[in-house]
Amino acid sequence: MATVEELETDPHPALARIRPIGWIESMNAWFVTGRSLAVQVLRDPETFTVDDPRFSTAQVVGPSMLSLDGSRHKSHRDPFESPFGLAETRRRFTGPVQQTVDELLTALQDGVRRRADLRTTLAGPLSVGVVALSLGLPPASASTVLDWYTAISSSVSGISAGRPATADGAAAFAELHKHVASGIDSSDSLLAAAAHAGLGIDEVVANAAVLMFGGIETTEGMITNALWQLLTHRDQLDLVLADPSLLPNAMEESLRLEPAAAVVDRYATRDVDLAGATIRRGDMVTVSLAGAGRDPEVFEAPDEFDVLRPNARRHLAFASGPHICLGMHLTRLETLTAVEAVLRLPGLRLAPDSPAPRGLVFRKPSALRVTWDG
Repeated sequence: MATVEELETDPHPALARIRPIGWIESMNAWFVTGRSLAVQVLRDPETFTVDDPRFSTAQVVGPSMLSLDGSRHKSHRDPFESPFGLAETRRRFTGPVQQTVDELLTALQDGVRRRADLRTTLAGPLSVGVVALSLGLPPASASTVLDWYTAISSSVSGISAGRPATADGAAAFAELHKHVASGIDSSDSLLAAAAHAGLGIDEVVANAAVLMFGGIETTEGMITNALWQLLTHRDQLDLVLADPSLLPNAMEESLRLEPAAAVVDRYATRDVDLAGATIRRGDMVTVSLAGAGRDPEVFEAPDEFDVLRPNARRHLAFASGPHICLGMHLTRLETLTAVEAVLRLPGLRLAPDSPAPRGLVFRKPSALRVTWDG
């Protein structure tokens, strides 16, 4: 039976053993690892809800669009919906994202040393800067916002692993709350618009926090995972370098193979049968987005990284149903822009001591150490 450590380091063999669904005692949850079953659960919020006191993110930041269903979910999500549509995302963010990436890459190349940790020097600062811009957060240094976010994220991940919420997470959320609240009344930002739409300050702050999860964690993970996959599969990198039009599909293939958000939790509202498994009311039903992406009934040779895979976009890295990722168009834009720029570094290669992706809820390398030629 899978341990928490196994699920944090290399969950894929365990997820394959129980596909399409199985009980994992160490997590006290049913894990759904088949793609069609995952879609069924994600699209049925009446049977599989997020609105439960055990929902980890809500324990740290309070109720938000991520932890509510039905009409309350709609009232929290609607004020944030239209600014993140595909056309609006491209109009608002293509220029700023490109400028930020160019500035970060220029700073990297200005130094004498031709080496860097691309998580802390590129992926992290880019994702923090863009989420601050998208939400209209009051000015704060990227490192300060990232520190708040890291503490909140660690607390959420700990709860998922069975540990209590942390004092650091609570303190960071309190600082974030003050920061967001200070700018609501004095700006025409997205957060101010949400307040004007009827959300209270606590509700605006909670939704700002979960959008930071999407805007920082997903983007940072997407960029670092995609680069890690390309740099550890030299034959696939060579295909992309020879034909840059393959890069978007390479990004989708990385999302399929190692999604930045590995799991999403649901709770059964009634007794129900899923593929022969008897789910009882109140049971936790964890949808493994990582497991769904390696379902052999959908993806041929599912454990292989193949930038030519014709159906790579059938992954569920952004979930599905009413809680599908609000910022998926923005995080795709950021990832493509960043990876394209990085791949122009001459002789780019992964340092031998650079770690592999890991994590129970959010999966990415803790560092992405690279070197390149002068």
